[in-house]
Amino acid sequence: MSNAPENPEKRPSAAETYKRLGPMGPLAILAAVMPIVGGFALLGTLNIVGPWLRDQGDMGVVIYASAFAVLAGLALLPTYAQAILGGWAFGFATGYPAAMAGFFGGALLGYAIGRGASRDRAMVLLREHPKWIAVRDALVGGEQGAGFFRTLGIVTLLRLPPNSPFALTNMVMAAVKVPRIPFALGTLIGMAPRTGIAVWAASTIQGEINKQAVSQSRPDWMVYAAIGVSVVVLVIIGAVAKRAIDKVTASAARAT
Repeated sequence: MSNAPENPEKRPSAAETYKRLGPMGPLAILAAVMPIVGGFALLGTLNIVGPWLRDQGDMGVVIYASAFAVLAGLALLPTYAQAILGGWAFGFATGYPAAMAGFFGGALLGYAIGRGASRDRAMVLLREHPKWIAVRDALVGGEQGAGFFRTLGIVTLLRLPPNSPFALTNMVMAAVKVPRIPFALGTLIGMAPRTGIAVWAASTIQGEINKQAVSQSRPDWMVYAAIGVSVVVLVIIGAVAKRAIDKVTASAARAT
């Protein structure tokens, strides 16, 4: 039966699943690894890049936002480091909107790359497993799943934690075909608080910027707030997913 419980013995191996994802598999790995590598490179050149951008005036802001969008969208640089650059180079009033523009453009670019690389592969895999597709539909919409505002809320929640991987999240949301509009709006809303804090903290740094200066500019409460937000998001997402799985399990039990 189509609603029968999944047989663990017939579940595909991780290697098989990776292969079936096609280009999406390698891209997801790169999206997880490359921002870390790029972050070290950027942090080591902030004292060169920042003053240069500042010296360009308004054009420097345009260059910053455009480069932010491209480099974040291609998963070459982490968004946190780029937000720090914007705050230190331009101050909060200019750096914050410029960073948000970069985030928004990067999200759309990453989404487009993810959709093109995945096509229908991820959705085909999900549909082979009733529980998987039920969780996807409950979280981000489907023929009988979440509506616009539920999807918007879930995307916003996923973007809130400071440790949420920007590039990888773009790829995953694109692969499971989160609708574009709630994806874009949820990204903008969810990224706004953490971006604002990062830009503001960096804008308070006087003189040269380095790891110690960044650490000292960060309020102590930020760490605890980040942990708290992450826990709340995990609890909410977990509850929604569990409810969807319980419905599938109950439906399968009635069918048998």
